[in-house]
Amino acid sequence: MDSLTSSLLLGVAAGSANVLGGLMVVARRDPWNPRILHGFVALGAGFMLAAALLRMGPEAAGLTRAAPLLILAGYLLVHLFEHTIAPHFHFGEETHPHLVVGSSIWASALMGLVVHSLFDGISIASGFLVSPALGLLVFAAIILHKAPEGFAIASVMVAAGVRRGGALASTFAVGLASVAGVLAAQAFAGYVGAALALSTGVTLYVAASDLIPEVNKEEGAMMALLVFAGVALFYGSELCLLALGLS
Repeated sequence: MDSLTSSLLLGVAAGSANVLGGLMVVARRDPWNPRILHGFVALGAGFMLAAALLRMGPEAAGLTRAAPLLILAGYLLVHLFEHTIAPHFHFGEETHPHLVVGSSIWASALMGLVVHSLFDGISIASGFLVSPALGLLVFAAIILHKAPEGFAIASVMVAAGVRRGGALASTFAVGLASVAGVLAAQAFAGYVGAALALSTGVTLYVAASDLIPEVNKEEGAMMALLVFAGVALFYGSELCLLALGLS
């Protein structure tokens, strides 16, 4: 398959994981154990950190001399967005309904996750434009946090008093943003180096500044070990791709 078909299919798969996470909320009457959610977050954080620092960043540096500056710009772009346009939502608030009932926090939460999801799609497509192996690794890094992402936005919606149908619709919006990101990156394929560098900064921010702080809230060594397991999973994935001749 060509890069467009591959990235589009995996962009749809990533978006579907958002919807799956939302279904876990709207179809269940009893609340989920938050440690299960945080376990997936820890695993995804480790994988994303490794992917950004060990593969995405070096690949971007080989494509454009401006990679370090663009990586920093991607990181700061999300930092600015989260502290201006969507400053009130932090992953994990879905486990504290009293913080969001009757509030409009769901709007900033939805906006923030749509932007994150847009860059997820850009990252996947940029990876495939460089090589199938990089595209698959980026997809693996992203898919690990997509279901928890859908879980989070649906939970915030329900806690804020939005009907379950509206909560599920919000996960579709987040998922569709990934597909839009794929199409945007493919449309500007000539700037793949810049897109990959920006995506590296965004991935680094999501892993280090969004996910790791949530993991650190959990007591005990298990969550820390799951972060290391995510890094090991990245290394294992690299070896598998190398064995298949895709690296």
